[in-house]
Amino acid sequence: MEREWLFDDEHRMFRESFGKWVEKEIAPKAEDWEAEGEFPFELYKQVGELGFFAGNFPEEYGGVGGDFRYMVVFSEELARCRSGGTAAGLGLHYTVAMPYIRDFGNHEQKEKYLAPGLRGESIGALAVTEPDAGSDVAGIRTRAVRDGDEFVINGSKIFITNGVRADWYIVACKTEPAQGSRGISHIMVDKGTPGFTVSRKLDKLGWRASDTGELAFDDVRVPATNVLGGLNRGFHQTMHGFQTERMTMAAGSTAAAQHCFDITLDYCKRREAFGTPIGSFQVNKHKFADMLTWIEASRRLIYHTVWLWINGLECAKEVAMCKVFCCENAVKVADMCIQLHGGYGYMMEYEVQRIWRDQRIQPIGGGTSEIQKEIIGKLLGL
Repeated sequence: MEREWLFDDEHRMFRESFGKWVEKEIAPKAEDWEAEGEFPFELYKQVGELGFFAGNFPEEYGGVGGDFRYMVVFSEELARCRSGGTAAGLGLHYTVAMPYIRDFGNHEQKEKYLAPGLRGESIGALAVTEPDAGSDVAGIRTRAVRDGDEFVINGSKIFITNGVRADWYIVACKTEPAQGSRGISHIMVDKGTPGFTVSRKLDKLGWRASDTGELAFDDVRVPATNVLGGLNRGFHQTMHGFQTERMTMAAGSTAAAQHCFDITLDYCKRREAFGTPIGSFQVNKHKFADMLTWIEASRRLIYHTVWLWINGLECAKEVAMCKVFCCENAVKVADMCIQLHGGYGYMMEYEVQRIWRDQRIQPIGGGTSEIQKEIIGKLLGL
């Protein structure tokens, strides 16, 4: 269909196979996983064994050598899985953690982390955010001090997706505090390293099925060879990683908005009031017109930005625009869908309330809307 103009046949085939798998293997079980507060860890391995993690990674390590559009499709199809937490856990590993290893790791690190990660045998997490440093990445306090052939890490992290169950962590540390943002490094820390603990699993409004953790580092010793990329290059690497993370978030949010729209449209065609389907009332027709416009505008903006990205064109401004526009629109759509459901929309048994709860984090995570607008302003020379 026309909205698929961005994708080639290989991406369409991937969408069909992955989408059917999500519909069959995740969506029917999502309700139970949401209630339990966790999806099965084995799900990672299932995704890996089926090759769904392979798209945007080198063949040398088990990938298929595809481009970023595989990650866009992955994010869009997961948006229909009925559990934002499940989508967050799988998506963080595939679209955030592993690309850091691909883009900045040496051969040994790729063999250790990337190859098993693509198979779903080991799971990654990105640990940047701290209790006093969220959008202000340069303000992190976790410190890594060189001691011979090792680094000694002390500090804490919070709001870390996959933080409880991950096998390896990309930890942002201050290695040269006097250098500010130029003194940050990414250091790999494996689960079970002495001094490294998961302080607690966090209780959240949405993303109920994901494990979001608070981490503590108390004299954690790791080899100096665990530095990912160049020493003191962490801030640059984080900013690079934010670009693709924000695009996949925007794509996923837009797909979630479309899914919420679809189920609400169906509901309003069937639900009657005063002997008439409520969708036929003019006030509600206008709501659907507004929502469809927001969704279509969001989709066209994110697809245009992805096109710029895969063609190597400058798009920092557009990425920030996507993060604001698409993520905020998804929240607006979900909120309006709850209104259209009336009292039923407020009930936990209806999916629209969960979509709203799961989407509410999107304008916050990965860089807040306020930060994105600052980025846009700076790129305009203001």
